[in-house]
Amino acid sequence: MVLKSHWWWDLTTLDFTGLDAERVVAILPVGAVEQHGPHLPVGVDAAINAGIIARAVELMPVECPALVLPMLPVGKSDEHLAFPGTLTMSYETLGRAWFELGQSVHRAGIRKLLFFNSHGGQPQLVDIVCRELRVKLGMFAVSVMWPRLIDMDEFFDRQENKHGIHGGQSETSVMLHLHPDLVEMKRAENFVPLSVAIERESDMLGPEGGARFGWQAQDLHPKGACGDATKASADLGKLTVEHAAGQLLVLIDQISRYPLSRVAADTAFDKP
Repeated sequence: MVLKSHWWWDLTTLDFTGLDAERVVAILPVGAVEQHGPHLPVGVDAAINAGIIARAVELMPVECPALVLPMLPVGKSDEHLAFPGTLTMSYETLGRAWFELGQSVHRAGIRKLLFFNSHGGQPQLVDIVCRELRVKLGMFAVSVMWPRLIDMDEFFDRQENKHGIHGGQSETSVMLHLHPDLVEMKRAENFVPLSVAIERESDMLGPEGGARFGWQAQDLHPKGACGDATKASADLGKLTVEHAAGQLLVLIDQISRYPLSRVAADTAFDKP
């Protein structure tokens, strides 16, 4: 099977009639528009998402059974509401929108859906929606955060990866590669977050630890960023995007090959 385009909206309605439900993977990019400190634009998460997706599509072989849906760039970003420019939806609204798009994918005859997420404040909601799509529609729904596609410790210091979770070295590097004109490096700092001090005090508690607490960005740093943005480089950003895009193709292939027969229709307890 060869698709005439890997972008969902390039197909005609007739193009959807012969798709192979067992192989085709719909990809829904979900991002965020929120403050990323004084040096980065509010569109970081959406821009990184779009950049990785675009590179993955460029690398796709013609036989790759992937269809990329239009991105939903605004997410749940209420942890950044103290900073102007942040856009957000409630979890009820956003979860409903994601689920209803899943319904539309299902109506098109496609049973496999990948949520490609670039905002760390919403994986829990994506997981809930994936479960809802499985329970209510029998879909095989998968979610992934883009940094989980690769071993970030190959490119950035392990402690930076642990604590530089927002506007630090990695995100700033990727933006220097994708949109250097939007990065104001003169405002970049080593934004040392509260999580560094908490780690010295507790081996369990933390904003992203095994025992995590609800937080807003200003709780971790008054400027709303976490990590050493001064060490960012466009070269590191390019390596990151290339590896993430390549691994996204690997994941798409694995989802495509996953047998839908494993999505069980019922259990023995349901049978007379």
